[in-house]
Amino acid sequence: MTVTDDRVRAVRNDPDLPPVAVEEPFRPSPVKKGVLALIALAAALGWVMLALVRGEHVNAVWFVLAAVGSYVIALTFYARLIEYKVLRPRDTRATPAEELSNGKDFMPTDRRVLFGHHFAAIAGAGPLVGPVLASQMGYLPGTLWIILGVVFAGAVQDYMVLHISIRRRGRSLGQMARDELGPIGGWAAILGVLSIMIILIAVLGIVVIGALAESPWGVFSIAMTIPIALFMGVYLRFLRPGKVNEVSVIGVALLLLAVVSGSWVADSSWGASLFTLSPRALALWLCVYGFAASVLPVWLLLAPRDYLSTFMKVGTIAVLALGIVLTAPQIQMPAVTQFAQTGTGPAFAGSLFPFLFITIACGSISGFHALISSGTTPKLIEKESQARIIGYGGMLTESFVAIMALITACILDQHLYFVMNAPKGVTGGTPETAAAWVNTLPLHSPGGGGLEPATADKIAQAAADVQEKSIVSRTGGAPTLAFGMSQVMSFFGGAGMKAFWYHFAVMFEALFILTTIDAGTRVARFMFSDAIGNIPGLGKFKDPSWRVGAWVCSAIVVIGWGSILVMGVTDPLGGINTLFPLFGIANQLLACIALCLVFTVVMKMGLFRWAWIPGLPLVWLLTVTLSASYQKIFSSNPAIGYWANHDKYVKAHEAGKVIAPAKSAGDMEAVIRNTVVQEVLSVLFAVLVIMVVVATIWTAIKAFRAGGLPTSEEEDVPSRIFAPKGFLPTPAEKEVYAEWKAAGLDPSPQGVHH
Repeated sequence: MTVTDDRVRAVRNDPDLPPVAVEEPFRPSPVKKGVLALIALAAALGWVMLALVRGEHVNAVWFVLAAVGSYVIALTFYARLIEYKVLRPRDTRATPAEELSNGKDFMPTDRRVLFGHHFAAIAGAGPLVGPVLASQMGYLPGTLWIILGVVFAGAVQDYMVLHISIRRRGRSLGQMARDELGPIGGWAAILGVLSIMIILIAVLGIVVIGALAESPWGVFSIAMTIPIALFMGVYLRFLRPGKVNEVSVIGVALLLLAVVSGSWVADSSWGASLFTLSPRALALWLCVYGFAASVLPVWLLLAPRDYLSTFMKVGTIAVLALGIVLTAPQIQMPAVTQFAQTGTGPAFAGSLFPFLFITIACGSISGFHALISSGTTPKLIEKESQARIIGYGGMLTESFVAIMALITACILDQHLYFVMNAPKGVTGGTPETAAAWVNTLPLHSPGGGGLEPATADKIAQAAADVQEKSIVSRTGGAPTLAFGMSQVMSFFGGAGMKAFWYHFAVMFEALFILTTIDAGTRVARFMFSDAIGNIPGLGKFKDPSWRVGAWVCSAIVVIGWGSILVMGVTDPLGGINTLFPLFGIANQLLACIALCLVFTVVMKMGLFRWAWIPGLPLVWLLTVTLSASYQKIFSSNPAIGYWANHDKYVKAHEAGKVIAPAKSAGDMEAVIRNTVVQEVLSVLFAVLVIMVVVATIWTAIKAFRAGGLPTSEEEDVPSRIFAPKGFLPTPAEKEVYAEWKAAGLDPSPQGVHH
């Protein structure tokens, strides 16, 4: 090689083939060191301004500097510490995508496309909605948890689970837990993962339908991403293989055309008729789509659609960040509000600890991500070293989405924020009653001063600006995010574009969430196949190439979450009101299971010195989630405790009373049943996780006493393909590419063994 650094080495597995890996140390040039130093200084300045400086005027730009700077430093140094000291990837070893390539579920996929697929799959409702709701406690607690939590917990989980699954032929989280923890802890993990997964997909589906129901513009634009993705898949596999940049330009152009033309379609009589769907119809179509995305070859629909969605997601967030930097809006929310101490916030009940950490959920750490990291992504990744940028880097990108969501909430007038996020039972549902109510709240400016009273005209005008009939009690977080985005992004086009940007943001949110459902269904199918494959006589289900098994398991999984979804959209009292309170806690308990697996593997590898890397976030998350579970189960406050709420409705029903949100005796009975479901599932999830934790502690003690134990890691299979570690190849990697080209060979052919 002509690269001058003598520590750079190209490695061959076969003397008749060009090199399959490049080994080179991380040695940043003086220029790169200077850039990193400037980034670190900018991040430090951002943190000082947010955490220490107080005043009436807090600029949103400081959030961007603190977040981006922290992410760059973490990816450059902390992620590399994990890579070098714990995971130690080897690109001479074949990944499951290469070893088991079948053109359907396993297939080496370009790292740029895979990053798009992975990010689109993990980035759902959590980073959009959670930070908006958590903003009621002030901007500082949420900002600290979103950034520090992702660096030391969320990104660590995603990266390490991905690597562990790669080393185990792409096995699912539940199956790996069973292999490493033994039958009791393993089966508890499998049952916990599967049951939580079904709940998560159903809740995500309900949120999507809430955004798209009766919206022909949104339904048309989202529906068009499917044929566009099919075209991209065929184009990249058969028409122009390897032309990722080329197909990206075509796909993005078609996507933008679909978004713009959605307005024309919605305004036409035929379009409004064809694409205006009821919640029930949307639920059924979503089930059909989930099944198709689960069984079709991954290159045909899932990967290109998620890759396409990433352009919309990352592009929109990038434009939003640019708008924040250019407009430099002032933060209207204090650093810490009174609701952080009292736990009586209108958006959600509960004190800062533990409920802020549960509410933010996916913006900092998410158990759902561990399912993707042990589901589709390890079956598509070309090289082990790519896991750092995809696993750790993908989660940092999602955290930035969460920071953007928090900013959009905190730049809103406080009165508008609370009017939008309080239930109709307290706001009254009209601008007049909402203004009267919000003026009774203990609100203060960022500097501690008082606020001008809210007026009904101001609230009504805010709705008119985005061409909505009302913004009062638009709960759930998503409308608040869209409203905040419209304020910032109206910089591009003027105030007259607020309505466009508001509705664009609504579709953006729906697209965000929908891409987690298709990947989630496929992952749930993998988990279910692995689980029933442990039953004697059903071992064939573990074979990922058995299409009959794939179709059967996909159908069962879709029936599972689809039945809950249909229930949710046809019965408001039995749907989102029942499931959403479980969503945050269940998701974080799932992350506890994932961190238990990672901690166990590190201990069994004998790397006791580095066990704190997964161990510290595991202890913190267990403390948070089990505390939240305890309060949800045993609190005497009906706004928090399930049993307390259950007893409240039982007593009222026995007295012949009807209390909100019920409107009839039948609704009262539904609420009573729902609270029982909430309570039973909360207890079940907590017990299963505690069983996994006990098994983890026992296995870790045995590993420590023995100086390490065997793991379920598979034997090495020599790689016969080549791919760079990062998005851009290094000079040494370019030379290896040239060798493959000179030999007339494709360095990473699709369908390597077929």
